[in-house]
Amino acid sequence: MIYVHSLGRAARYYGGQTALSIGGKRLTFSELHSRVERIAAALSQRGLRTGDRLAVLLPNGPEYIELVYACSRLGVIVVPLNTRYSSREIDRVLKEASPRALVRHSGSGPPKAKLEWQLVVDEEPLDAPNGSCPEVFYSPEAILVMIYTSGTTGEPKSVMLTHTNVLANIQYLNYWMRYRQGGAYLHAAPIFHGADFPAMFAAPTFGILQVTVPRFSLRTFCEAVEKERITHTLLAPTMLNTLTKFSGAKQFDLSSLEVLAFGGSPMPVELYRRTRRMLPGVKLVHLYGTAETGFLTGLEAPEGIVGRFSCGQPCPGTDVQVVDPSSGEPVAAGQPGEIVARGANVMLGYWNHPECTARAFRNNFFWTGDIGYQDSAGDLFIVDRLKDMIITGGEKVYCGEVEAVIYEIPVVREAAVFGIPDPRRGELVAACVVLQPGVSLSEQELIRHCQQSLPDYKIPRLVEFRKTDLPKTAVGNVLKRTLREHFRSGSDRAVG
Repeated sequence: MIYVHSLGRAARYYGGQTALSIGGKRLTFSELHSRVERIAAALSQRGLRTGDRLAVLLPNGPEYIELVYACSRLGVIVVPLNTRYSSREIDRVLKEASPRALVRHSGSGPPKAKLEWQLVVDEEPLDAPNGSCPEVFYSPEAILVMIYTSGTTGEPKSVMLTHTNVLANIQYLNYWMRYRQGGAYLHAAPIFHGADFPAMFAAPTFGILQVTVPRFSLRTFCEAVEKERITHTLLAPTMLNTLTKFSGAKQFDLSSLEVLAFGGSPMPVELYRRTRRMLPGVKLVHLYGTAETGFLTGLEAPEGIVGRFSCGQPCPGTDVQVVDPSSGEPVAAGQPGEIVARGANVMLGYWNHPECTARAFRNNFFWTGDIGYQDSAGDLFIVDRLKDMIITGGEKVYCGEVEAVIYEIPVVREAAVFGIPDPRRGELVAACVVLQPGVSLSEQELIRHCQQSLPDYKIPRLVEFRKTDLPKTAVGNVLKRTLREHFRSGSDRAVG
């Protein structure tokens, strides 16, 4: 169904315009449409039918986009795999999702899981030189993709998104991004992630060129923006954090950028200010959503920000509320609670996890597991993940609030706050901090800074300075469970 309204639409209305950049070559929408038909024919010849699952283990690239389009045309369910998964994790996911086949790059070795067939894209062609392509699949409520959650708080689960879910996401994304015909979108975040996946279908819907980089790096990002005259992109705050501190950025012309969306983790105000100084003419859009819901709220970030800033109001077509986690009743303005949502963008459920699905859907809403509050105008403020919230001595501590204060220190490059078990207080506030190269900061200096803005119970009692980057998911979210495990394994650390 979604193929008709994305690439099918583009081939009809923008056929002669540039659709996809492949190395030094460019394909028009008509050419891309024809190539996707040949790929769909090849997949059909290999035995894939409507409702079958195809796993994809590829870095960002044109072949990824073409393959997903071909699957959507056939009604084949795409199972994108995280390219950072270990071989053990890949086998676990393949066993759970049970796809018929796998398309991968030679850089990823063959999995142990048994599959009907595998195709290595850099060793054999995706498309078939001849063969008929089946009729375009059209079923709004059929599953389009099974996206695995990042697993920051536990084992990843497969989110089943329908053609309607993703089509709704396209409209919500465009409500804030305001794509324009003739623009250029850069896939800098991983395509397999729920934040970037809908952009594949949004771009042809509005007649936009797509450009990919295999993996985000500061130089490749800047080179792509300059060379391809990128107008729109989406980055995680961790990506922006490194970009704004990249001294080499001044060598590149980034003036083509019109809209830069960010989301996926809290955005410290200081980082927003650095981004605004680096890209003064760019429209900055703060988006909030989850893998299960897609985009829920958005805000065109204002020029001047004092204190915490919101992620805006719900997109038209979504209903977002903040409720008491125990009773499910709406809380008063300004009071924190769990964020719940409903709308056409909300997932069908978790694959093979009916109990998790039942827990996630209550009172006709999807419960996000995020803590936030709405002000009197309805603007939403994200506070923390419910599972990350610290309870120390009976007091609630939201990690994002403490991290924002730590990020105010200019020499801090990365910071993560989390709770660790303590027999007396229940939990202690701990912090892992990475500094800028060639600078120093003592634990006492960090604590004194926090004491200027936070009550005593929110002050980190244990601080560790790391010389390496914090562990992250592929999209840049910090893996706090890994940090917790690291702290739990060290019993000789002093507690303040």
